[in-house]
Amino acid sequence: MTDTIARILVPVDFSPHADRAVAYATMLASRLGATLEFLHVVEDPVATGAWTGEFYAPNLSELLNDMVADAELRISVLKQSAAQVGITADSAVLTGYPTDAISDHARDGHFDLIVMSTHGRTGLPHLLLGSVAERTVRNAPCPVLTVKSTGALAQEAAA
Repeated sequence: MTDTIARILVPVDFSPHADRAVAYATMLASRLGATLEFLHVVEDPVATGAWTGEFYAPNLSELLNDMVADAELRISVLKQSAAQVGITADSAVLTGYPTDAISDHARDGHFDLIVMSTHGRTGLPHLLLGSVAERTVRNAPCPVLTVKSTGALAQEAAA
């Protein structure tokens, strides 16, 4: 474990919740002199079991390629925004299961911190959908800072 935070990984799903985490991570990187890497994981519907052989979808590989290309375009905007405020940022788009991809990427990239949003689901939606943030906290090789989707902390980060 390192005693400095020099590399921050920011997983994003392009939701307003993720925007708050991006704002907070950007502020944190600015204060610490750290670099950022924005990461988006495109879930491969076949690999994750969302679409089985019983489901017909024309040209799944083309659909997956389109999803990756769209994510790369959207994530490049985040990278440019960070550069405009003087922060060095990289980006990556991976395919797979989000929790595994985030943890593996954090391990392989030797990140010091992961900053990510929580969607604030409770009750049945949380039980059924689970929480990528919660599973990442359990599996990550480094500390994970979760940014709540509501509250004073998120509002300050978004400002």
